[in-house]
Amino acid sequence: MNIENHDNVCKEEVFSFLFNAHSKAIFRSIFYKYGNEEKAYDVVQEAFVKLWEHCAKVTPGKAKSYVYTIANNNYLNVLKAEKVRLKYNNSGLENDRTQESPEYLMEEKEFQQKLDNALNSLPENQRQTFLMNRVEGKKYAEIADLEGVSVKAIEKRMHLALKTLRETIDGI
Repeated sequence: MNIENHDNVCKEEVFSFLFNAHSKAIFRSIFYKYGNEEKAYDVVQEAFVKLWEHCAKVTPGKAKSYVYTIANNNYLNVLKAEKVRLKYNNSGLENDRTQESPEYLMEEKEFQQKLDNALNSLPENQRQTFLMNRVEGKKYAEIADLEGVSVKAIEKRMHLALKTLRETIDGI
């Protein structure tokens, strides 16, 4: 289907084409950034609803970036709201929830920060491959199928990701 001939995305077939073409990629991007599958699904759905509501203002060529931006901003708003809720729900209770020593908690927090920084420094394709394999438990063949590349390419991505993580994080 040639969607570039349309001025906007208000036609159902154009909108459906855009949804089918981009929703999975946007979901994966949001999910791998923030790690919550259910909320990522919700945010992607809300973003496409917004696209439909403002369909007359958005051209098909700009629709993907529009939906991605809306999804990302919505998720950041969700995180901000959760942070505020947690702050008021847990005020004063954080020290009572664990019996671990402060040194252990500090080391754990530092390690988590190193891991997050290392994952964020990976190229997008390596990070996605690593998370799909190690977090979701997908096999290389499944990932290759989803990404549209060979199994060898996935093996190479994983090798490079693991090599980079080992070099970046001391103690692994």
